Amino acid sequence: MKSILAFGAALLLSAGVALAQASDDPELIFKKTTVWRMLSPDAKLATYVIDDPTVTGVSCYFTVPEIGGWSGWAGFAEERSETSLACRQTGPVTISAKFEQGEQIFRQRRSLFFKKMQIVRGCDPKRNVLVYLAYTDKLIEGSPQNSTSTVPIMPWGNLPAPKCGDFLQ
Repeated sequence: MKSILAFGAALLLSAGVALAQASDDPELIFKKTTVWRMLSPDAKLATYVIDDPTVTGVSCYFTVPEIGGWSGWAGFAEERSETSLACRQTGPVTISAKFEQGEQIFRQRRSLFFKKMQIVRGCDPKRNVLVYLAYTDKLIEGSPQNSTSTVPIMPWGNLPAPKCGDFLQ
């Protein structure tokens, strides 16, 4: 009986790790410990960067809390909903495909089954500004936690700035 329980626990642990790695992994910039624990992993704030997959020349930096302790390490703890987001033009902007308002550019699970953090993109065509929204949703009750960042599309060197409104579906 103990071996069946151990096998079940190992299976759940591996499923949690696989689910956590299901999305494209963002690039880790750094982590900062917020709660030190002597015998288990610390709680941290982790700052990551992703490049917009459709809009070359725009990168989004986001910070999320990572729950410490053994349940956080094993992937069983539900991560907090808070997310901080800052997107910037990091080179000449090229938009490679048409997109819808609120199109998802990144998704990351924040719990084993019920919560995920998403970054979506929109366009303010009047001002030629890309608008990025990071939010966490939960299957049962949702979440009001969110963060918004804007990227005015500017010329880069002698290259003209594309109009994001020309790429809206």
